[in-house]
Amino acid sequence: MFDDTAPDIREERFVFKTEDGAELIGTFYAPTRRPFAAVVLNGATGVPQGYYRHFARWLAAERGLACLTFDYRDTGLSLRGSMRASKPDMIDWGLADQLAARRKLQRLCPKAKIWIIGHSLGAMLTPNHRDLTGVARVIGVASGIVHHSDHPWPYRAMALMFWFGLGPLATLACGYLPGRALRFGEDLPARAYWQWRRWCTSPDFYAADVAAGRLPAPHWTGDIPVRLLAFTDDDLIPPQCVARLGQAFGGVEPNVVTPKPGQ
Repeated sequence: MFDDTAPDIREERFVFKTEDGAELIGTFYAPTRRPFAAVVLNGATGVPQGYYRHFARWLAAERGLACLTFDYRDTGLSLRGSMRASKPDMIDWGLADQLAARRKLQRLCPKAKIWIIGHSLGAMLTPNHRDLTGVARVIGVASGIVHHSDHPWPYRAMALMFWFGLGPLATLACGYLPGRALRFGEDLPARAYWQWRRWCTSPDFYAADVAAGRLPAPHWTGDIPVRLLAFTDDDLIPPQCVARLGQAFGGVEPNVVTPKPGQ
């Protein structure tokens, strides 16, 4: 069993900025030897970077990979000021913040190959990125293009409440999504919640933002190896949603995993 308290890796926390001036907090995990590759770990919506710390330490200590985790603007350690006054949306997180983290990692590990490991939102907009300089591999974990009708019952009932019931009412009342109080993850800016809601309740997902010029259309050349992991017991992002994202990656077929009993 991996002991992530062992002092065989180096950890460093720092502040770095996006091109538009947002300040993000990241944590760098480095092995004692020179890493053969460096991973930028793009988290899921409403999931703070601390959730990934054991995995990041394992990558560094057991696999010789440097790893950078971070919190998107106005979430987790990167929150500045009042959540009620926060303005970022999913596009800010999935494009500008992820790009800034990758460039920071490239400065930290200028000679290493750069890997992207994205959880949910962490890989969902990668096909829409216009700058993937230096990226050698992309791994998406439970990352997909989701419509609320994709969820199996009874989970779909909770999703419908999140999008059409308690979620909108709480966001209107508080001025932000009180995710922690509702036990739906971390608190989120209202603008991010409404955009997320629009995507997941529209058959065209983010097509309106593409048409409006806010989000570049997916444009994947296929030169970078991509692996998308889906899980048969994932009610939130079922395998068909991961397969839909695979089309944005130029037709990548997902690796569908059936967890063993007890896992």
